[in-house]
Amino acid sequence: MWPFRKRIPLKDSGIFEGFTDWHSHILPGVDDGVQTIEEALEILRLYEELGVKSVWLTPHVMEETPNTTAHLRERFAELQAAYSGPITLHLAAENMFDNLFEERLGKNDLLPLGENGDHLLVETSYFSPPMGLSNILLRIKAKGYYPVLAHPERYIYMGKSDYRQLKDMGVKFQLNLFSLIGAYGTVIRKKAVWLMKDGFYDLVGSDTHNLVILKEVLHNKLTNISIQDIQLLSG
Repeated sequence: MWPFRKRIPLKDSGIFEGFTDWHSHILPGVDDGVQTIEEALEILRLYEELGVKSVWLTPHVMEETPNTTAHLRERFAELQAAYSGPITLHLAAENMFDNLFEERLGKNDLLPLGENGDHLLVETSYFSPPMGLSNILLRIKAKGYYPVLAHPERYIYMGKSDYRQLKDMGVKFQLNLFSLIGAYGTVIRKKAVWLMKDGFYDLVGSDTHNLVILKEVLHNKLTNISIQDIQLLSG
């Protein structure tokens, strides 16, 4: 389906019709994402207009943001009670590879991704890998989870050989949709495009953190991108 040469604003592209957002920071007041229920509800209303059908709320869990499972479930219940629209909301987490993650993995105290609860959204530092990355991934798999690497295009230390090694280990890749329109810079956009063209991605998410930036990026234009291929990732 490559290439999609017509330049069209993201909001008018049709990508969001029936879209599942696999990565967002819309759960209010728990991390560096949305801070109020009111803002979360505004984003969800905008999502309704775009045609989004399902959203995974994936707040950070890391040493700097040590959200507990109980706290996140409480906040999720509050948002569910406040939202009466048609979008299906799910709770998971974006897990940083740090000491807190090792502790929670050992206790199996995790909020997994996916309808079957057998995928785990994970991230590393953007600048360097954690020590023993391969061993961490193997321990995740030994617990019965499929590791899903959030926004792999954004890790500056990773090259093609690193991505292939991770795929060979059975790691799934989650594309940040806004990487394709240059939201994180030209270098990351180029990496996202070739990862997409080479078939590395398995899921797609917005990584939405606030309403203002979301509205801005929706007016950015796609080019040389297959809308159909992106929609397949969001199913």
